[in-house]
Amino acid sequence: MAKNFDQAYKLEICKRVVENKESVAAIAREAGIHENTIYSWVSRYRQNNSKPFVGSGHVKSEDEDIKRLIKENRELKEENEILKKAAAYFAKNQK
Repeated sequence: MAKNFDQAYKLEICKRVVENKESVAAIAREAGIHENTIYSWVSRYRQNNSKPFVGSGHVKSEDEDIKRLIKENRELKEENEILKKAAAYFAKNQK
């Protein structure tokens, strides 16, 4: 069964590896965590150290923006179709 670690704990481990140059093997032995787990955390930390551990309902801000824009685009297309139908209706009644 996999253990779940909170974001603060993962950040602490990553900072010890990246900033303090501590050995992954030593930290793994001390914390009782597999080395590969720590290496994956450090990799994610190096890719995006401001918010490296998003998940479990936490969405990256870029993904949030994309989701919002997709929704907005869909709504605008629907409004555009309604306006086209209304314009056609009124144009037909003016003749």
